[in-house]
Amino acid sequence: MPQLLLELLSEEIPARMQANAARDLERMARERLAAEGLLPEALKTFCGARRLTLVAEGLPEAQKDRHEDVKGPRTSAPDQALEGFLRKTGLKKSDLVDRDGVWVAHVHKAGRPTPEIVAEMVQGIVRDFPWPKSMVSGTSKLRWVRPLRRILCIFDGEIVPFEIDGMPSGDTTQGHRFMGSGQSFKVKDFDAYAEKLEKHFVVLDVEERKDRIVDAAKTLCFARNLELVEDQGLLDEVAGLVEWPIPVLGDMDPAFLDLPPEVIRTSMRVHQRYFAVRDPRTGKLAPHFVTVANIDATDGGKTIALGNAKVLSARLSDARFFWNEDRKTTLEDRLEKLKGVTFHAKLGAMYERVERLEMMAAAIAPRVGADVAKSVQAARLAKADLGTGVVGEFPELQGIMGGYYAQAEGLSPLVAEAIRDHYKPAGANDEVPDRPVTMAASLADKLDTLVAFFAINEKPTGSRDPFALRRAALGVIRVVLGSELRIPLRGAVADWYRSLRCFVDPGRALWVSTPRMTAHLGARGRAKSQEFDTYLREFDEALLEGKAQVVTMDREVDLVFDRMEREKPTGAVQFDFRRYDEVADEVVAFFADRLSVWLRDRGQRHDLVAAIFALGDDDLVRIVARVTALEAFLKTEDGANLLAGYKRAVNILKAEEKKGALPTGAPVRMASSSEPELALIAAVGELDAKLDVALDDEDFAGAMRELSKLRAPVDAFFDKVLVNSDVSEERDNRLRLLAKVRDAMGQVADFSQVTG
Repeated sequence: MPQLLLELLSEEIPARMQANAARDLERMARERLAAEGLLPEALKTFCGARRLTLVAEGLPEAQKDRHEDVKGPRTSAPDQALEGFLRKTGLKKSDLVDRDGVWVAHVHKAGRPTPEIVAEMVQGIVRDFPWPKSMVSGTSKLRWVRPLRRILCIFDGEIVPFEIDGMPSGDTTQGHRFMGSGQSFKVKDFDAYAEKLEKHFVVLDVEERKDRIVDAAKTLCFARNLELVEDQGLLDEVAGLVEWPIPVLGDMDPAFLDLPPEVIRTSMRVHQRYFAVRDPRTGKLAPHFVTVANIDATDGGKTIALGNAKVLSARLSDARFFWNEDRKTTLEDRLEKLKGVTFHAKLGAMYERVERLEMMAAAIAPRVGADVAKSVQAARLAKADLGTGVVGEFPELQGIMGGYYAQAEGLSPLVAEAIRDHYKPAGANDEVPDRPVTMAASLADKLDTLVAFFAINEKPTGSRDPFALRRAALGVIRVVLGSELRIPLRGAVADWYRSLRCFVDPGRALWVSTPRMTAHLGARGRAKSQEFDTYLREFDEALLEGKAQVVTMDREVDLVFDRMEREKPTGAVQFDFRRYDEVADEVVAFFADRLSVWLRDRGQRHDLVAAIFALGDDDLVRIVARVTALEAFLKTEDGANLLAGYKRAVNILKAEEKKGALPTGAPVRMASSSEPELALIAAVGELDAKLDVALDDEDFAGAMRELSKLRAPVDAFFDKVLVNSDVSEERDNRLRLLAKVRDAMGQVADFSQVTG
């Protein structure tokens, strides 16, 4: 069957846009072809530095003929309506049929030739293409990522004729900008297209370009007893910058190796798109680099290597200057600058965030077995490197550079490590910190981010997550579960609300109002004085009961209890936070969703998370242990049958509840009770105490074993006992028994949330 080949040749397409462009072209072509009833046997797209290509195999030469029933006006409508419908369809009244009072025309539509449809499709795709950024060139009105130079469109070996903004389609294209002949050449199909591009120094497939880069770079390194430092992100980018990739090994001044290796690699990667090289004997960076040229130089790349070495030397000289200057100022001294750096308009300055991190770390440290003083110090200094020269030049090194500066100051290695790694894990594949001080700093950072943005109602919606809260939640989950840390989520949210004391200063107070207490916390509230302890404890409790605001004062606030507790805010509201209970509920629900995703990715049943979270538990370690035990239980015959019995019991109770209130109290042994009924009463009675012990001991597998003992009596009860007895006393007692079964099982999980 015929083949469609489309190439859109333009000036250089930004590498970061190419992968999405190939996907968008495939999606748009599939949608438009399918809408016309054209289904190719195969469709593939390619994207590179200058060209966006599509090939579709097995398209028919034309659409199939179509027959459609077209509804017209009602038979009772005026004649003018019918005449208009006949003109539109080109039919006569005798061609219409009366169907339920409506005129219906049976219309035959001959299939259109595929080239005609393709011409319309390509024009629509080009005009509607979703480039993140586009431009117009010269007098053209066409928007494209870069000026569009040529359109190749061939169907079954023939040109598909059309034009876009005065540019006609054709059957010619060009090769490499510099190494090609400079002349256009004709092609008839995809095989000839790919073959001729190769002859004109263009590798069409991005995966092949990547393979050539890696293979040639490794060969160059091996010849010099070196090893390539592989970087997938950089490889993806470089493969989009070149059409004929030629790796070149260059040398750099060994004196620069005294810089932190991350600085060298980042300078190479970000500014120059170079790959780093290491010495396989030591594992350390070697004074070399690999750059990828877009031409096969006649001198073997010597001139390219020398030129790139000079540029790299200049970059590293700048980095060395920043590195040396940064170490002249301590991290503590840099904190003052953070008072002028806004974290978020509704959350204050970065310095206030630092103070919250200190308080959060102090609360978290005992729970993770960390030294409190070191955890607080690490949290305090974690953001200090944001004002350094190196981080200003390379923002991706924040945290890492702070660790180096802490080392240079002679701070505790534990503190330096915590500063360096407090952003971890930054991604799904990033390593998880397991040192207590680092965990305290990492959790403080991520929990502050999460709770703060929920407190100002800046939550993720759909695919939109501008503050990366999903990533922060996943980071908390991985740290907590990785070391089995017992950190109740609601307690962490409460710690954040108590950290709002960071906003208190001589011109600003923290205001909270509840039915029990209305109070300011003024400047002296930050002092650790025995005089204020009772008041501060009450104030902290009030923070969890009402709405908190930060207000600017028209005078310096001094905390005088009998006066301040009755005063209303005298200044403007600067920051306004939602109630603790609302935020805590939403944060816990958010973690439930993220934990479900995490478990699903690990191959576990994510639907069980809701069944456990419904119990009100907010300890991630305990929740996962419960989910694991519940999943294992439901895989057994006892578990599956008991789940079915539970749902049957709940359905009966729901149906009866609609008729009126359910009977209350415990089921009793009645003279008329049958053996299965008595057996279930006994089994449920014994279950409660045993479940309490197992759950208190967090022996969730044991709790499931106890539940499994219900399976036989529940099955027997439903097989042999009529719940809706004609005798009301029997009916009520049996409903109480089913409610008892539901409630007993509800201690382990909310089984109504379990699917299947």
